[in-house]
Amino acid sequence: MTYQGLIHRYGHLLDLPVHKKNISLLEGNTPLISMPRLSREFGCELFVKFEGLNPTGSFKDRGMTAAISEAVGRHVETVICASTGNTAASAAAYAARAGLRAMVLIPEGKVAAGKLAGAMAYGAEVIQIQGSFDDALTLVVEIAEKTPIAMVNSINPFRIEGQKTAAFEICDDLGCAPDWLCLPVGNAGNITAYWAGFKQYQKGLPRVLGVQAAGAAPLVLGHVVEKPETIATAIRIGKPVRGEQSLEAARQSNGKIIAVSDEEILSAQRLLASEGVWVEPASAAGLAGLIAESGQGKFEARDKKVVLVCTGHGMKDPSIITESFRSPKIIPANYEALIGLIEK
Repeated sequence: MTYQGLIHRYGHLLDLPVHKKNISLLEGNTPLISMPRLSREFGCELFVKFEGLNPTGSFKDRGMTAAISEAVGRHVETVICASTGNTAASAAAYAARAGLRAMVLIPEGKVAAGKLAGAMAYGAEVIQIQGSFDDALTLVVEIAEKTPIAMVNSINPFRIEGQKTAAFEICDDLGCAPDWLCLPVGNAGNITAYWAGFKQYQKGLPRVLGVQAAGAAPLVLGHVVEKPETIATAIRIGKPVRGEQSLEAARQSNGKIIAVSDEEILSAQRLLASEGVWVEPASAAGLAGLIAESGQGKFEARDKKVVLVCTGHGMKDPSIITESFRSPKIIPANYEALIGLIEK
Protein backbone atom coordinates (compact mmCIF):
# COMPACT_ATOMS: atom_id res chain seq x y z
CA MET A 1 0.00 0.00 0.00
CA THR A 2 1.26 3.50 -0.81
CA TYR A 3 2.57 5.34 2.23
CA GLN A 4 0.08 7.97 3.38
CA GLY A 5 1.74 9.62 6.37
CA LEU A 6 2.06 9.09 10.10
CA ILE A 7 -1.54 9.48 11.19
CA HIS A 8 -2.68 7.00 8.57
CA ARG A 9 0.03 4.52 9.62
CA TYR A 10 0.05 4.92 13.39
CA GLY A 11 -3.10 6.89 14.18
CA HIS A 12 -4.62 3.97 16.09
CA LEU A 13 -1.75 4.28 18.58
CA LEU A 14 -1.97 8.04 19.02
CA ASP A 15 -4.11 9.88 21.53
CA LEU A 16 -5.73 12.27 19.06
CA PRO A 17 -9.32 13.57 19.27
CA VAL A 18 -11.99 12.26 16.93
CA HIS A 19 -12.47 15.74 15.46
CA LYS A 20 -9.00 15.72 13.83
CA LYS A 21 -8.67 16.21 10.08
CA ASN A 22 -5.62 14.46 8.68
CA ILE A 23 -3.19 17.08 7.37
CA SER A 24 -0.10 15.35 6.01
CA LEU A 25 2.95 15.98 3.84
CA LEU A 26 3.93 12.28 4.03
CA GLU A 27 6.16 12.92 7.01
CA GLY A 28 7.90 10.12 8.84
CA ASN A 29 9.10 6.84 7.34
CA THR A 30 12.65 8.20 7.61
CA PRO A 31 15.62 5.85 7.14
CA LEU A 32 17.60 4.11 9.84
CA ILE A 33 21.07 4.27 8.32
CA SER A 34 23.84 1.87 9.33
CA MET A 35 27.16 3.59 10.02
CA PRO A 36 29.77 0.84 9.45
CA ARG A 37 32.97 2.81 10.10
CA LEU A 38 31.67 4.36 13.30
CA SER A 39 30.30 0.98 14.33
CA ARG A 40 33.78 -0.52 14.07
CA GLU A 41 35.27 2.36 16.02
CA PHE A 42 32.85 1.96 18.93
CA GLY A 43 32.50 -1.82 18.74
CA CYS A 44 28.72 -1.68 18.38
CA GLU A 45 25.97 -1.65 15.76
CA LEU A 46 25.54 2.08 15.20
CA PHE A 47 22.63 3.55 13.27
CA VAL A 48 21.44 7.06 12.44
CA LYS A 49 17.72 7.81 12.48
CA PHE A 50 17.92 10.57 9.88
CA GLU A 51 15.04 12.90 10.62
CA GLY A 52 16.48 15.48 8.25
CA LEU A 53 14.65 13.64 5.46
CA ASN A 54 11.23 14.75 6.69
CA PRO A 55 9.35 17.15 4.36
CA THR A 56 10.68 20.37 5.91
CA GLY A 57 14.04 18.87 6.86
CA SER A 58 13.54 18.11 10.55
CA PHE A 59 11.80 15.87 13.05
CA LYS A 60 9.33 18.65 13.86
CA ASP A 61 7.06 17.47 11.03
CA ARG A 62 6.08 14.40 13.06
CA GLY A 63 4.52 16.48 15.79
CA MET A 64 3.22 19.15 13.45
CA THR A 65 1.05 16.79 11.41
CA ALA A 66 -0.73 15.88 14.66
CA ALA A 67 -0.96 19.43 16.04
CA ILE A 68 -2.27 20.95 12.80
CA SER A 69 -4.65 18.03 12.20
CA GLU A 70 -6.18 18.64 15.62
CA ALA A 71 -6.36 22.42 15.12
CA VAL A 72 -8.08 22.11 11.72
CA GLY A 73 -10.59 19.70 13.23
CA ARG A 74 -11.77 22.36 15.67
CA HIS A 75 -11.89 25.05 12.98
CA VAL A 76 -8.87 27.07 14.08
CA GLU A 77 -7.94 29.76 11.55
CA THR A 78 -4.52 30.85 12.88
CA VAL A 79 -1.63 28.98 14.48
CA ILE A 80 1.36 30.46 16.29
CA CYS A 81 4.69 29.22 17.59
CA ALA A 82 7.95 30.40 19.06
CA SER A 83 10.94 28.92 17.32
CA THR A 84 14.68 28.69 16.93
CA GLY A 85 13.97 27.72 13.32
CA ASN A 86 12.82 24.15 12.74
CA THR A 87 9.41 24.52 14.39
CA ALA A 88 8.87 27.70 12.38
CA ALA A 89 9.43 25.98 9.04
CA SER A 90 7.32 22.99 10.00
CA ALA A 91 4.41 25.02 11.38
CA ALA A 92 4.46 27.23 8.30
CA ALA A 93 4.42 24.27 5.91
CA TYR A 94 1.60 22.39 7.60
CA ALA A 95 -0.42 25.56 8.08
CA ALA A 96 -0.01 26.27 4.37
CA ARG A 97 -1.13 22.73 3.57
CA ALA A 98 -4.24 23.25 5.68
CA GLY A 99 -4.96 26.78 4.45
CA LEU A 100 -4.32 28.37 7.85
CA ARG A 101 -2.57 31.58 8.81
CA ALA A 102 0.77 30.95 10.52
CA MET A 103 2.58 33.37 12.83
CA VAL A 104 6.12 32.70 14.02
CA LEU A 105 8.04 34.45 16.80
CA ILE A 106 11.81 34.13 16.70
CA PRO A 107 14.59 35.59 18.85
CA GLU A 108 16.23 38.49 17.01
CA GLY A 109 19.33 37.46 15.09
CA LYS A 110 19.39 33.94 16.55
CA VAL A 111 17.89 31.79 13.77
CA ALA A 112 19.84 30.07 10.99
CA ALA A 113 19.11 31.52 7.55
CA GLY A 114 18.10 28.15 6.10
CA LYS A 115 15.37 27.74 8.68
CA LEU A 116 14.10 31.30 8.45
CA ALA A 117 13.92 31.01 4.66
CA GLY A 118 11.74 27.93 4.99
CA ALA A 119 9.20 29.64 7.23
CA MET A 120 9.01 32.60 4.87
CA ALA A 121 8.76 30.43 1.76
CA TYR A 122 5.71 28.68 3.16
CA GLY A 123 4.07 32.04 3.79
CA ALA A 124 4.34 32.45 7.56
CA GLU A 125 4.33 35.87 9.18
CA VAL A 126 7.72 35.93 10.88
CA ILE A 127 8.19 38.33 13.79
CA GLN A 128 11.53 38.90 15.55
CA ILE A 129 11.40 39.79 19.21
CA GLN A 130 14.03 41.55 21.27
CA GLY A 131 14.62 38.62 23.57
CA SER A 132 15.36 34.90 23.74
CA PHE A 133 13.42 31.86 22.56
CA ASP A 134 12.08 31.52 26.08
CA ASP A 135 10.74 35.09 25.96
CA ALA A 136 9.08 34.29 22.64
CA LEU A 137 7.49 31.16 24.06
CA THR A 138 6.10 33.09 27.03
CA LEU A 139 4.41 35.49 24.61
CA VAL A 140 3.02 32.66 22.50
CA VAL A 141 1.53 30.93 25.53
CA GLU A 142 -0.14 34.16 26.63
CA ILE A 143 -1.61 34.79 23.16
CA ALA A 144 -2.96 31.23 22.96
CA GLU A 145 -4.59 31.57 26.38
CA LYS A 146 -6.33 34.84 25.53
CA THR A 147 -7.34 34.31 21.88
CA PRO A 148 -8.64 31.52 19.59
CA ILE A 149 -5.16 31.19 18.07
CA ALA A 150 -3.69 27.68 18.44
CA MET A 151 -0.17 27.25 19.82
CA VAL A 152 1.81 24.50 18.10
CA ASN A 153 4.99 24.41 20.19
CA SER A 154 5.91 21.15 21.89
CA ILE A 155 4.02 22.19 25.00
CA ASN A 156 1.03 21.23 22.84
CA PRO A 157 0.37 17.56 23.81
CA PHE A 158 -0.50 16.56 20.24
CA ARG A 159 3.04 17.40 19.18
CA ILE A 160 4.34 14.70 21.51
CA GLU A 161 1.81 12.21 20.15
CA GLY A 162 3.14 12.72 16.64
CA GLN A 163 6.80 12.73 17.60
CA LYS A 164 6.67 9.42 19.44
CA THR A 165 6.09 7.67 16.10
CA ALA A 166 9.85 7.83 15.51
CA ALA A 167 10.28 5.29 18.34
CA PHE A 168 7.71 3.04 16.65
CA GLU A 169 9.64 3.20 13.38
CA ILE A 170 12.96 2.37 15.02
CA CYS A 171 11.42 -0.70 16.64
CA ASP A 172 9.81 -1.75 13.35
CA ASP A 173 13.15 -1.44 11.52
CA LEU A 174 15.29 -3.19 14.15
CA GLY A 175 12.63 -5.64 15.33
CA CYS A 176 13.14 -4.33 18.86
CA ALA A 177 14.22 -1.21 20.72
CA PRO A 178 17.94 -0.38 20.57
CA ASP A 179 20.12 -0.77 23.63
CA TRP A 180 20.99 2.94 23.60
CA LEU A 181 19.29 5.99 22.11
CA CYS A 182 21.45 9.14 21.83
CA LEU A 183 19.83 12.44 20.92
CA PRO A 184 20.12 16.22 21.29
CA VAL A 185 18.05 17.97 23.94
CA GLY A 186 16.80 21.54 23.58
CA ASN A 187 13.20 22.20 24.56
CA ALA A 188 13.08 18.52 25.61
CA GLY A 189 9.94 17.55 23.70
CA ASN A 190 11.72 14.99 21.55
CA ILE A 191 13.37 13.00 24.34
CA THR A 192 10.02 13.00 26.13
CA ALA A 193 8.24 11.74 23.01
CA TYR A 194 10.74 8.98 22.24
CA TRP A 195 10.53 7.62 25.75
CA ALA A 196 6.72 7.66 25.64
CA GLY A 197 6.83 5.88 22.29
CA PHE A 198 9.16 3.10 23.41
CA LYS A 199 7.13 2.50 26.56
CA GLN A 200 3.91 2.30 24.59
CA TYR A 201 5.23 0.09 21.76
CA GLN A 202 6.44 -2.60 24.18
CA LYS A 203 9.35 -3.88 22.10
CA GLY A 204 11.94 -3.15 24.74
CA LEU A 205 13.32 0.00 26.34
CA PRO A 206 16.61 1.69 25.44
CA ARG A 207 18.88 3.53 27.77
CA VAL A 208 18.69 7.20 26.83
CA LEU A 209 21.63 9.57 26.48
CA GLY A 210 20.35 13.12 26.10
CA VAL A 211 22.91 15.71 25.06
CA GLN A 212 22.82 19.47 25.54
CA ALA A 213 25.28 22.11 24.37
CA ALA A 214 27.49 23.37 27.18
CA GLY A 215 26.36 26.96 26.65
CA ALA A 216 22.70 25.96 26.83
CA ALA A 217 22.57 23.16 29.38
CA PRO A 218 19.94 23.97 32.01
CA LEU A 219 19.14 20.31 32.65
CA VAL A 220 22.78 19.55 33.38
CA LEU A 221 23.39 22.68 35.43
CA GLY A 222 20.14 22.36 37.33
CA HIS A 223 18.93 25.89 36.70
CA VAL A 224 17.58 28.14 33.96
CA VAL A 225 20.16 29.63 31.58
CA GLU A 226 19.07 33.21 30.99
CA LYS A 227 21.25 33.83 27.95
CA PRO A 228 21.97 30.48 26.28
CA GLU A 229 24.74 30.50 23.68
CA THR A 230 25.79 27.74 21.31
CA ILE A 231 26.52 27.27 17.66
CA ALA A 232 23.87 24.53 17.71
CA THR A 233 20.94 26.91 17.23
CA ALA A 234 18.25 24.23 17.37
CA ILE A 235 19.07 23.51 21.03
CA ARG A 236 19.89 27.07 22.11
CA ILE A 237 17.22 27.02 24.80
CA GLY A 238 17.69 27.99 28.42
CA LYS A 239 14.35 26.97 29.88
CA PRO A 240 13.02 23.75 28.31
CA VAL A 241 9.27 23.36 28.67
CA ARG A 242 9.50 19.60 29.14
CA GLY A 243 12.62 19.62 31.26
CA GLU A 244 11.20 17.60 34.14
CA GLN A 245 9.80 14.96 31.78
CA SER A 246 13.14 14.61 30.01
CA LEU A 247 14.98 14.15 33.30
CA GLU A 248 12.44 11.52 34.26
CA ALA A 249 12.97 9.73 30.92
CA ALA A 250 16.72 9.65 31.53
CA ARG A 251 16.21 8.38 35.08
CA GLN A 252 13.66 5.71 34.16
CA SER A 253 15.85 4.43 31.34
CA ASN A 254 18.96 4.24 33.52
CA GLY A 255 20.47 6.80 31.18
CA LYS A 256 21.63 10.38 31.63
CA ILE A 257 21.67 13.90 30.23
CA ILE A 258 25.08 15.46 29.66
CA ALA A 259 26.59 18.56 28.04
CA VAL A 260 29.25 18.81 25.32
CA SER A 261 31.14 21.76 23.89
CA ASP A 262 30.49 23.42 20.55
CA GLU A 263 33.85 22.10 19.36
CA GLU A 264 32.79 18.53 20.16
CA ILE A 265 29.50 19.06 18.33
CA LEU A 266 31.21 20.37 15.19
CA SER A 267 33.72 17.51 15.26
CA ALA A 268 30.85 15.01 15.45
CA GLN A 269 29.11 16.80 12.56
CA ARG A 270 32.21 16.27 10.41
CA LEU A 271 32.40 12.61 11.42
CA LEU A 272 28.80 11.99 10.36
CA ALA A 273 29.43 13.77 7.06
CA SER A 274 32.45 11.53 6.48
CA GLU A 275 29.98 8.62 6.23
CA GLY A 276 27.63 10.55 3.96
CA VAL A 277 25.16 11.96 6.49
CA TRP A 278 25.16 15.77 6.65
CA VAL A 279 23.23 17.13 9.61
CA GLU A 280 22.79 20.53 11.20
CA PRO A 281 25.09 21.10 14.20
CA ALA A 282 22.51 20.34 16.91
CA SER A 283 21.81 16.98 15.28
CA ALA A 284 25.39 15.91 15.88
CA ALA A 285 25.07 16.37 19.64
CA GLY A 286 24.06 12.73 20.16
CA LEU A 287 27.26 11.47 18.55
CA ALA A 288 29.30 14.09 20.41
CA GLY A 289 27.83 12.79 23.65
CA LEU A 290 28.56 9.18 22.74
CA ILE A 291 32.18 10.08 21.95
CA ALA A 292 32.57 12.04 25.19
CA GLU A 293 31.13 9.28 27.34
CA SER A 294 33.12 6.58 25.56
CA GLY A 295 36.33 8.55 26.02
CA GLN A 296 35.71 8.59 29.77
CA GLY A 297 34.83 4.89 29.88
CA LYS A 298 31.24 5.69 30.85
CA PHE A 299 29.44 4.33 27.80
CA GLU A 300 28.66 0.62 27.79
CA ALA A 301 28.01 0.19 24.07
CA ARG A 302 30.21 -2.70 22.95
CA ASP A 303 28.20 -5.30 21.01
CA LYS A 304 25.06 -3.22 21.55
CA LYS A 305 22.60 -1.62 19.14
CA VAL A 306 22.96 2.17 19.34
CA VAL A 307 20.74 4.66 17.52
CA LEU A 308 21.75 8.29 17.04
CA VAL A 309 18.80 10.58 16.41
CA CYS A 310 19.84 13.21 13.88
CA THR A 311 17.03 15.72 14.06
CA GLY A 312 17.69 18.07 11.13
CA HIS A 313 19.37 18.19 7.72
CA GLY A 314 22.65 20.02 7.21
CA MET A 315 21.02 22.38 4.73
CA LYS A 316 19.08 23.82 7.66
CA ASP A 317 22.22 25.62 8.83
CA PRO A 318 24.81 25.65 6.03
CA SER A 319 26.59 28.75 7.34
CA ILE A 320 28.75 26.56 9.59
CA ILE A 321 30.22 24.99 6.47
CA THR A 322 30.25 28.00 4.17
CA GLU A 323 32.01 30.22 6.69
CA SER A 324 35.04 27.94 6.57
CA PHE A 325 34.72 27.28 2.83
CA ARG A 326 37.72 28.05 0.67
CA SER A 327 37.07 29.00 -2.95
CA PRO A 328 37.88 26.06 -5.26
CA LYS A 329 40.89 26.21 -7.52
CA ILE A 330 40.33 27.65 -10.98
CA ILE A 331 41.93 25.91 -13.97
CA PRO A 332 41.63 26.20 -17.76
CA ALA A 333 38.91 24.02 -19.29
CA ASN A 334 41.25 21.40 -20.77
CA TYR A 335 42.48 17.89 -20.02
CA GLU A 336 46.10 18.83 -19.42
CA ALA A 337 45.21 21.29 -16.69
CA LEU A 338 42.91 18.81 -14.94
CA ILE A 339 45.26 15.82 -15.13
CA GLY A 340 48.09 18.01 -13.89
CA LEU A 341 46.05 18.87 -10.83
CA ILE A 342 45.01 15.24 -10.24
CA GLU A 343 48.57 13.96 -10.44
CA LYS A 344 50.03 16.49 -8.01
